Order: sequence, then C-alpha cells, then structure tokens
Amino acid sequence: MKKTARAHTNIALIKYWGKANQALKTPLMSSLSMTLDAFYTDTTFEHDSSLTEDTFILNGQKQTPEESKRVFNYIHLLQEKFGFNDHFTIKSTNHVPTSAGLASSASAFAALATSFAASYGLDLSRRELSKLARLGSGSATRSIYGGFVEWQKGIDDASSYAVPIDENPDLDLSLLALEVDTKQKKISSTKGMKLAQTSPFYQPWLARNKQEIAELKQAIKEKDFTKIGKLSELSANEMHACNLTANEPFTYFEPETIKAIKLVENLRQQGIECYYTIDAGPNVKILCTLRNRKEIISAVQKSLTNVKIVVASFGPGVTLL
Repeated sequence: MKKTARAHTNIALIKYWGKANQALKTPLMSSLSMTLDAFYTDTTFEHDSSLTEDTFILNGQKQTPEESKRVFNYIHLLQEKFGFNDHFTIKSTNHVPTSAGLASSASAFAALATSFAASYGLDLSRRELSKLARLGSGSATRSIYGGFVEWQKGIDDASSYAVPIDENPDLDLSLLALEVDTKQKKISSTKGMKLAQTSPFYQPWLARNKQEIAELKQAIKEKDFTKIGKLSELSANEMHACNLTANEPFTYFEPETIKAIKLVENLRQQGIECYYTIDAGPNVKILCTLRNRKEIISAVQKSLTNVKIVVASFGPGVTLL
C-alpha cells in the first residue's frame, strides 16, 4: 500500500544537544520547539511483495546504497519491530536544505514514520508516532505536532516522546530564517553532540534544563514575546558555548553568522526588538513580531547582501496527503 505524509521542520527554542542512548536516540535534556510552516518534507512509502529491492529516491534522484543506509536501517528497524519484512520504495521531497542546520532530518523522519505506519495500516497515536520518529532522528519526535512542542527526555524508549504545548498559538511571533550557507555541514550533529559533552560548561547547562523549560512554558502561557526571545537566545548561546569550549573546540558559525548576530544586537539597541537562535549549522533564525518584521528584513538585506531570507510562522503537525 502507498501512503504519503507531510511533516514540517521545527526549531528548538530550548535546545537538545546530547544523547543519553545512541541507539534509541533518547536525549540528555528535554527541549521545547516551534514547528515552522515554511520548511517541510513530503514522503511516500510503498511496500509490495512484488518488489525485488529497497529503493530510496530523494528529490527525484535515486540514492546509492551508501546514501540510503541510514533510511534503510531505520525502516528495517521498524519492520522488525512490527513483524514485517517485504521490500519497499521511498520517495521523499525535501523543501528544506539538507544538513545545513535547518532541521531537515526532523521533517524527513517524522514524514517517513507517519507514511510507514499508514502504509502498513498501523493504528498509532501521535505519541506512538512521536516515539517512532525519534528512532530516526531525535528532533523528528517534535515534528509530529504543530505550534509549540515539548520533547520530554524521559528515561527510556517508552517515556521519551513529544507533547504539544499549544498547537495553535495566538501569539504575534514570526521567524526569519537567514540562509547563510546551505552546504552540508562539516561536523555532523551526532559528532558535535559528543564533542560538546567534553566542555566544562556542559554539565552546568544540563542542570539548568528543567528550569529553562519551565520558564519558557510560562512565557508561552503569558504570551510574553520578550521572555520567549531572551530564553531562546540564551539557550542557543549556551549550546554554542559548549561547542567552542569542547576538548576539541569547534563551531558551526561562518563569518556571516557573526554578522547576523551583531545585526540583531544592533537592532535591539535601536529599539527594534528581535532575538536570534541558531541550531547545528551556520544559519541564523531571527524571532520578531509582525510590527518590526519589514524593518528587520530591510536591515538584513542591506547588511547581508548574499543571504536568502525565508519568512516563517507556526506550522502544523504531520498530516497524511
């Protein structure tokens, strides 16, 4: 049976950066994200006993066995879990730059988990889908839901899943994604997470996680844009400080990343309220309100002439097409 699912990417405002269990992809900390409407993945999964091989087609290109390895391993894991063993074809279209810190794996594995379950007729709750998506990519667990989403770290496979905080927020919040560099990053998230844990600042950051999650949930409840922005910027800086102070120091920042950070700081000094957040890549996301959005876009275009700007807002949870 053939089924197609669409999942949107998300941006973690309180960051997840470190795995407790590599195989289960359970995290060392909880995280809280915003699902984005501008970036998404459409994935079709078809299984058929007449097929003679497994096939993965990404953006119209058939992938080599090496390129398909992560996806095939994931599907074989799910098939084993539910007692299936037939061949399959996956066709996926990514409306997100891959491996550039724009959470392409989040939308990719959320869409894949959902299309897989639907293709096999599995009647799974969104919580169960969230756990399945996590086995492919940690951040994918959050892309099952729309709006604001918390990934509760849990202690094992059964207790590590995402829960919706507010799927349809009535909040004046826009996100400007600055595509500084869409090339594949040199240090994968998996490697980066391991290195970051060697930083002397990692454990103190981990100890603050529960408090930061609680503060952001309260800010969302109060529709406090300022508090949401400050907490998001703090979490990003804590994560990247661990990277810069790891036993083998590294950074995802490019010169344009620093320019974008300085621009946001300068705009705030001018009374134009906005905040930045950055994931595992050079691309900067600016949180702002509708009132200031045009002015911020104009300032970015003047200062960073080669940067593509994508305007995003709250996106929906995963859907079957």
